[in-house]
Amino acid sequence: MDVRPIRTEHDYDEALAEVERLMDAKPGTRKGDRLDVLVTLLEAYEEKHWRVDPPDPIDAIKLRMEQRGLTRRDLEKVLGSRSRVSEILNRRRPLTLEMIRRLHRQLGIPAESLIKPTTRARRAA
Repeated sequence: MDVRPIRTEHDYDEALAEVERLMDAKPGTRKGDRLDVLVTLLEAYEEKHWRVDPPDPIDAIKLRMEQRGLTRRDLEKVLGSRSRVSEILNRRRPLTLEMIRRLHRQLGIPAESLIKPTTRARRAA
């Protein structure tokens, strides 16, 4: 099995093309093993060069609200009172562990997005 590291965009494109050719390979075969190795190399290259960090928790909540057509009132069932929802969305109150759990379970927001520190809103000078 002739496999080499992926160091450049050209190497990446070649490996990706090879993976596309091997997509129907059966596991446990030479082609299947080659596919596994190439996918692992591609994932490592992508993680190193194109890593995408999870969004800010409040941005993640607002995105999910938009995706599901939810209002602030809908969030009261998850976060508590109207004032609590306002404080959270305006970045004046941090999410508690219990809020993070409910947002994850009830709205399907990835936990890794919710546990990041919230970015403070910039104040106008």
